[in-house]
Amino acid sequence: MKLLDKINDKVYVIAEMSGNHAGSKDRAMEILHAAKESGADCIKIQTYTPDTMTINCSNEYFNIDGGTWDGENLYHLYEKAYTPWEWQADIKAEAEKIGLDFLSTAFDKTSVDFLESIGLEFYKIASFELTDIPLLKYVASKNKPIILSTGMGTKEEIDAAVDAIKQTGNNELVLLKCSSDYPAVTGDMNLRTMVDMGKQYGVPVGLSDHSMGNVGVVAAVAMGARVVEKHFCVSRKVENPDSSFSMEPHEFKKMVEDIRTVELAMGSVKYGPSDRELANLKFRRSIFCSKDIKAGEIITEANVKVIRPSYGLAPICMEDILGKKAKQDIKFGTPMAWEMVE
Repeated sequence: MKLLDKINDKVYVIAEMSGNHAGSKDRAMEILHAAKESGADCIKIQTYTPDTMTINCSNEYFNIDGGTWDGENLYHLYEKAYTPWEWQADIKAEAEKIGLDFLSTAFDKTSVDFLESIGLEFYKIASFELTDIPLLKYVASKNKPIILSTGMGTKEEIDAAVDAIKQTGNNELVLLKCSSDYPAVTGDMNLRTMVDMGKQYGVPVGLSDHSMGNVGVVAAVAMGARVVEKHFCVSRKVENPDSSFSMEPHEFKKMVEDIRTVELAMGSVKYGPSDRELANLKFRRSIFCSKDIKAGEIITEANVKVIRPSYGLAPICMEDILGKKAKQDIKFGTPMAWEMVE
């Protein structure tokens, strides 16, 4: 099934492994099995090396000041976090064996070429590469679906990115709202932007969420997100560059359960009673005799009343029967019917 068909069928949930393997291939395999058990539809990794991301330089331009990775050097951070390319075909094969889709983020042409060689079926582009138009065009030229995060992106930057992709003839695009902070804070999510992106660009939208908890994801689903992405680990005690803002299996499982519950609650456009409501129609209001009425007696608001349940005439008939004579004796508690009225 194609990606766009999958996300039309149900909200598509991506578990982002990123650097949570902490340098262990066995842990990478453990993560994808835990993701499957926690309800993920897809496991995502990242395809880069320190040298495809930056240069091994320690001057002030390459040292991080503030935030989760305060004091880190970019090159050495990527050394800690990257997923060795020699693992990736095996991770893909194991994911597919257990029924998980496999996805990776490409960061340069060499990573795209590598991912093509192992048969990647669709691509993720990170927020930080939103403005790398040559990369976007190269990925789009592979004619495979693209999930593009838009963190930090201005409207003009997102316009340029979408135009670059569509100019290649590739229209299989999903845009994700993202707050590129680690961890992100709820007040910076601005989920209404996600909804607006769907209207502006005419593509499915979703949320790449770096905040703690699942409030943002559940809210996004209620607002129309078709794809959600969360960082996933087996335990935050396994320290690595991504662990502090990643979900553990029990948290991720609860998030997926909440997503599926919200989907059920959203349902479809449907007027009228549900099957479960049909039995309760009898508790609507109708007109009942509220005081014994003799034959020939005038029907007034003193002897009939609109009450529950609904076995009598509909409330709208009240004006039609008031002032009329009763054809027969009518006992207190009897539902009113037309044959009782002259």
